[in-house]
Amino acid sequence: MKLHNAKKKDLAVNITPLIDVVFLLLIFFMVSTSFTRETQIKLELPRATGEQLEIKPNVIEVSIDAEGKYYVNKKPLINAQIVTLRRAISITSEGDSTLPLIISADAKAPYQSVVAAMDAAGQEGFSNLQMATRRPTNE
Repeated sequence: MKLHNAKKKDLAVNITPLIDVVFLLLIFFMVSTSFTRETQIKLELPRATGEQLEIKPNVIEVSIDAEGKYYVNKKPLINAQIVTLRRAISITSEGDSTLPLIISADAKAPYQSVVAAMDAAGQEGFSNLQMATRRPTNE
């Protein structure tokens, strides 16, 4: 009986091919994935009773989504700062503060965002402010 005192060789697993395959799969999925972009702003307007107003073509609409992001005439702003909102209102109105300004805020929008929109409109000289709502449904 012979004892085998030889040391076992350290086994090494080469993971380079595995990393290459994972990297190729990552690139494949990145290239083949299609990104859809919503074109409509999804707002859930608060409910109120009253007569429906007809929207005129020369109207400025400031929309606020549930996260507090601003949109002026359905165009998103780059940030939620009041300076940016004032500039967007000023550019859209072309300096005409007699135009009606409609604020459409999501029912879950932060109250601060709505007040900031009203403040920005007031600072730009708008006095004809309207709040958009929807009629309550019979539940």
